[in-house]
Amino acid sequence: MKRNPILNRLPILIVWAVLFCTAFPAHAQALTPSEAKTIAEEVYIYGYPLITMEMTRRVMTNVSEVKGTRGPMGHLTRIRAYPTADFKDVTAPNADTLYSTAWIDVAKEPWVLSLPDAHDRYFLFPMLSGWTDVFQVPGKRTTGTGPQTYAITGPGWEGTLPAGVTEYKSPTGIVWILGRIYCTGTTEDYAAVHKMQDEITLVPLSSYGKPYAPPAGEVDPQIDMKTAVRDQVNGFDTAAYFNLLAMLMKDNPPAEADAPMVAKMAKLGIAPGQPFEFDKLDPAVQTALKDVPKESFGKIMAHFKTAGKHENGWLFTTGTGVYGTDYLGRALITAIGLGANRPQDAVYPTSETDADGNPYSGDNKYVMHFAKGELPPVNGFWSLTMYNAEYFFYDNELNRYTLSARNDLKPNADGSIDLYLQHENPGPEKESNWLPAPAGKFIPMLRLYWPKETPPSIIDGTWKIPAVRKVK
Repeated sequence: MKRNPILNRLPILIVWAVLFCTAFPAHAQALTPSEAKTIAEEVYIYGYPLITMEMTRRVMTNVSEVKGTRGPMGHLTRIRAYPTADFKDVTAPNADTLYSTAWIDVAKEPWVLSLPDAHDRYFLFPMLSGWTDVFQVPGKRTTGTGPQTYAITGPGWEGTLPAGVTEYKSPTGIVWILGRIYCTGTTEDYAAVHKMQDEITLVPLSSYGKPYAPPAGEVDPQIDMKTAVRDQVNGFDTAAYFNLLAMLMKDNPPAEADAPMVAKMAKLGIAPGQPFEFDKLDPAVQTALKDVPKESFGKIMAHFKTAGKHENGWLFTTGTGVYGTDYLGRALITAIGLGANRPQDAVYPTSETDADGNPYSGDNKYVMHFAKGELPPVNGFWSLTMYNAEYFFYDNELNRYTLSARNDLKPNADGSIDLYLQHENPGPEKESNWLPAPAGKFIPMLRLYWPKETPPSIIDGTWKIPAVRKVK
């Protein structure tokens, strides 16, 4: 087994561009300050996912052993229970699936992921590249629920794999595995999912078929473990940001379609694998690039209003997981929903206003009405989750954070179903359909896992999300 040299890691169509960049790393082309700033903002947005993934990886793996949601590189982190209202590590948590996650570096060596028989249980194990694209997603939708084993290989790797092992080639050295297994949340189902989690294995290829225990992680005291990752990324100045981007692109090469962007980077003197010499730029250009991080991030967040579909007070997108050259859209998802699935696996409509366009308030009572036979059309499952204004769970008397088919929802006489979103308990006749809301502002989110792709479907627009209406 061997790994090709660095040039063989890169798509053939951009080798020339990379050679050009590395040949002249410190000599940016003569650009006016305005031209340089325009290009720098484009490059900043382009690189935002790779920078964010790296900073997230550093924080999540900077521990000596698995603890909570964090684990060293190459370790499987198995989440054993749904988050509670006290959980504040990640915004918009879910109470439908249990996670099994890992960060691996396949630039050094392939890693082998073995999944046990899921016995027809819904699960998915999306694998994200360093650029946040979901390059493979084994699971019930794509590969079934029987036992399966995959070797995740890095860019340019060539070798022979053991019998029964399927190769999944990662386009980058960084890989984030974000496994999700459906769970009803009962004691019995927790035990069943825990058993499945314990049977999942992740080992380097050189240790496959042999006894293996992952080594303890090394803790780097220089890594900031307190500041939110997004704030850390946004805190980089122009020179530090582009220098880190250039270093990361050595083992996380650009795609073929990124060749025009690589050429623009060369004009600024940014070359994959080479230090970015900001101080050698023209002083006027340095001044022009000073506010690029702040202004570029502003453009990323401003894209929120136009990035998705607006429907009956709900906002959602079916453009996640695979982005192509939609760099702005990719950066926005990175900023607000890192780790998003492909739309074929999950769509996440979110609503901040009711049918009349007013923000939700626990002072009012709301109803979400589904006509008979018009519950969310999915092959997996759906759920409606309640969040407070900060996108965290609301602590309530029922410890209920979601409504879904597993709640044994009570239909109306005509077969339709009403869901009640309000602060006060609506009484025993309606409690089965009640999603408790905080007293102040709240935000509902609808999850459709494995949405149907034939009508009616949210993906092609033939199924419309009902509005949430204030009870007059």
